[in-house]
Amino acid sequence: MLKYLFLFMIVGQAIAQEKVLLYPAGAPGLKPDKVNVEENNTRDGILRINKVTKPDITVYKPKSKKTDAAVIICPGGGYGILAYDHEGTDLAKWYNSKGMTAVVLKYRLPEDEHFENAEIRPLEDVQQAFYYLKTNAEKYGINKDKIGIMGFSAGGHLAASASNKFNKHVNESTKAESIKPSFSVLLYPVISFKDNLAHMGSRTNLIGKDPTYDKIQEYSNELLVTKDTPPTFLVHAFDDGVHVNNSIEYFKALKKEGVSAEMHIYDRGGHGFSLKKDRKGPVATWENRLEDWLKVMNLL
Repeated sequence: MLKYLFLFMIVGQAIAQEKVLLYPAGAPGLKPDKVNVEENNTRDGILRINKVTKPDITVYKPKSKKTDAAVIICPGGGYGILAYDHEGTDLAKWYNSKGMTAVVLKYRLPEDEHFENAEIRPLEDVQQAFYYLKTNAEKYGINKDKIGIMGFSAGGHLAASASNKFNKHVNESTKAESIKPSFSVLLYPVISFKDNLAHMGSRTNLIGKDPTYDKIQEYSNELLVTKDTPPTFLVHAFDDGVHVNNSIEYFKALKKEGVSAEMHIYDRGGHGFSLKKDRKGPVATWENRLEDWLKVMNLL
C-alpha cells in the first residue's frame, strides 16, 4: 500500500496526517486515458474537487487520543463535486479536538466519462476505505469494531448506503473483512431517490435522468433499513433545499426496525451549514449535540 506521512501545524497544535491511496495499482473501472485529471477550485472559501481518479483517505490523528473509535467522513457535493474542506477536513479537525481519529475520504464521483459502471464507484471507495482501516486498525490504534461513517448531503446518501449495503461487496477484494460501519452520522442527507423526496441533481448524477422504478428503489435508503443498520445520528433544517423528510423517513425506518437513532430538526439553517462560523440560532450548536450522542454511545 503506497502511503506517505506528513505533519503540519493547525492553531498551534501539531496534528499528524497520513494519506493512503485506496488503489495503488489503479482504480477499478478507470478508462485508460483518464489518469491524473483531478480538478480543484476554491469559491466562497470552500475547496471543491471533481474528476477524482486516484481516490484516497487521509487519516487525522488527534494530539491527545481519548478513544479508540474512528470515523470516515464523506464530503457532500451532489455527486458532482466534493466540498472537501468544508464537509471533510474541517470536521476531521473537530473530531481530533475531541480526541478521536478521523479519516477524510476523497471518493470517486459517478462520472461516466472517466469510469465504466460509474454509479458503483463511490460506494466501492467507501467499502475499500473500511477494509483498509479494519485490516490496519492496530497500526492506527483504533478498534476495528468502532469505525463509523459520517456524510453530508449526497455524502450522507453515500454514508447511508454504506450503512445498509455492507453485505453487498462492490469490490470482491473486501470480502475478507466486515465493512459494516459501527455508527452513522448524517448531516442534511439525501436519503431517498423517490420522486417526492429526491434531490434530483444528486439522483441524476448517480443513476441518470430517467432511472427505472427498480433503480430508484435500490438507491432509496429508507427502504433498505434493517435491524442490522448501525445506530444513527441525524441533523437537518426544515428550510433545507434537500427536503427534511429525507431525514424524517429514515428516522422512522430506523425506529421501526428497532435501531438506536437520534434526530435533531432545526427550524432554520438551510443547506450545507456544516461548521460555518456565520451560522445563526440553534443550528449553530448542532456539533454539541453530536458530542453528547457520541458520549452516550461510548464512542467518546
